[in-house]
Amino acid sequence: MFKKNGIHMLEISINSTGEVNVIHPTVIWDEEELILIDTGYPGNANELRDGIEKAGVSFERLTKILITHQDIDHIGSLPTILEESSKKIDVYASEIEKTFIQGEKMILRITPESITKALESLPPEVPEDFRRAFKFRLENPPKAKVDHVMEAGQELPVCGGVIAIDTAGHTPGHLSFYHKASKTLIAGDALIVKEGQLYPADPKYTLDNDTAIKSLDNLLSYDIEKVICYHGGLFAGNVHDRLQEILKG
Repeated sequence: MFKKNGIHMLEISINSTGEVNVIHPTVIWDEEELILIDTGYPGNANELRDGIEKAGVSFERLTKILITHQDIDHIGSLPTILEESSKKIDVYASEIEKTFIQGEKMILRITPESITKALESLPPEVPEDFRRAFKFRLENPPKAKVDHVMEAGQELPVCGGVIAIDTAGHTPGHLSFYHKASKTLIAGDALIVKEGQLYPADPKYTLDNDTAIKSLDNLLSYDIEKVICYHGGLFAGNVHDRLQEILKG
C-alpha cells in the first residue's frame, strides 16, 4: 500500500566470506520525492529495491541519493542504480567526498597495504576466483557523478526537511543528515550501535578519531529523538545525554 510520507531504515545482510555483515541504508519520502541515503555494497541494487518496495514505496519514484561518505559499502551500488534508472536521479555529497565518489582520487581507505591485508584476512577455503574478483573490486572501486554539493547546515526543502551536518573524522568530508519531520538523525558511520548502545565511529575504521569525536558536538543543536546508524541500526534512547557522555569521554 502506498504511503504518502515516511522514513524507513533498510536492513541488508551481506554474507560473502562466511561472516554476516548487516548495513542500514535509509529512505525518506513524500508525495513528490523519494530519497535514498547511501547505496550499500556493489551488487546490492536488488536488495535496495526490494527493501524500498517492502516499505510501501515504489523504487521507480527514486529522485535523490544522498551519500554520507566515500567508503565502498556506502557508494557500492550507486553506479548501477543510476545506470538502470529510466529517469534522472540527483546525487548529493560533500565537496570533499565528491572527488573520491567520482573516482578522481582513490578512496582513502584503499591502499596497497590495505588491499594486501584484506586479501590475507580471507578464509583459506575461499576460492581463487573469488580472491581475484575481490582484489579487482578493491583496486577499481565504484564511481559515479555527484550532481550537487551539500554544505553543513544546508537543508533540502523536501520530505519534511533534510539537513546536512558536518560529522568529519571517519572520513574528511563525512556528512550526517537530520530529518526534521521525524526528528531522526541518519548518522552514516559517524556513530554506531552496539548491543543497544550508541557509540562514536569505530576507531579501527576511522581516519581521524579526534575529529570524529569533536564533530559530534555539531549534533547537539538538533532535536534528535532517534538515530539510524549504518552499522548497528536504530537507537532511540536519550540521544542528547548519550552524545554528551561521548563528548566528555
